[in-house]
Amino acid sequence: MTSPFELLGVPALFALDETELEKRHRDLSKALHPDRYTGRPSSERREALSRAISVNEAFRQLRDPISRAEALLSQLGREVSETNQPKPATALLMQIMEQREALSVARRAGDRRRIEDIAAQASGRAEDATERMADAFSEEPVPVERVLELLGELRYLRRLKEEAGAALDEL
Repeated sequence: MTSPFELLGVPALFALDETELEKRHRDLSKALHPDRYTGRPSSERREALSRAISVNEAFRQLRDPISRAEALLSQLGREVSETNQPKPATALLMQIMEQREALSVARRAGDRRRIEDIAAQASGRAEDATERMADAFSEEPVPVERVLELLGELRYLRRLKEEAGAALDEL
């Protein structure tokens, strides 16, 4: 199976140049566009469509820091997903639980400002975790256990931010 990095022709790095990633996706999408295969045999059209789908999936995977980290960990021989990653630190779980409780209270009270604050805090912490993950992936050798810890943190923060967004949508 070709890695998403190979498929898009970008370096296998966590700290990807997003402009280059988007350019590569755009170029490959143009080259594989169905209009370019009009009048060609159906086998060529199917192959182009299949490759276009793969390119789009690889692009989605690499744009998302969690999926990008999973792809890099896979290349390091560590298959990980939300269901099979190590248990997060107790301190992180306590912080998230406190934030979820605060979110629940703010939701019941209809406190839009507090919900926005919780979402902003989660977003800021997620950005910080993403930066720390980029630093960890740049080390040689990659400290896999540290990356896994940061990946778990990022997952919890993303869910908290999504829950806050849903609470805002309800108001």
